[in-house]
Amino acid sequence: MREMRRKDREIQDPARINEIIRSCFCCRLGFQDGEDVYIVPLNFGFEEQEGRRVFYFHGALEGRKIDLVRSKGRAGFELDRGYELKEGELPCQYSARFQSVVGWGRVSMIEEEKEKQHALRMLMDHYTGRKNWEFPENMMKQMGIFKLEVEEISCKEHE
Repeated sequence: MREMRRKDREIQDPARINEIIRSCFCCRLGFQDGEDVYIVPLNFGFEEQEGRRVFYFHGALEGRKIDLVRSKGRAGFELDRGYELKEGELPCQYSARFQSVVGWGRVSMIEEEKEKQHALRMLMDHYTGRKNWEFPENMMKQMGIFKLEVEEISCKEHE
């Protein structure tokens, strides 16, 4: 794990990191695509399994994002909340209040029906607080569902 430069802003408590993740509404994934970087904002679901964090996503069955999930197998991610500009008298005195979570991990398509349903339930739980959703078979066949298993994560807070 890489060291954070500003140790005074680092959050290491796993429960606090999870609380920040759960309060975010958008997870941005970044993929290396040749010489380019492709970044996409996504709705997500989240859980911790046996001490490992897992993010769940869905989208169309084809397109650049799904092609990169299938071909690269790795992605970076970023989430943030609470941005507030802190004004100063001089330009260099301006700052911002925020909390952010960044990291990377392995991405993979979910193929098994039961795991797909679980992933979608985690996604719906994140936004609605409910897990007891049923998903029509025809809808499931039209979705690409994938996960990111976190390998490295860091969390920062600037008050």
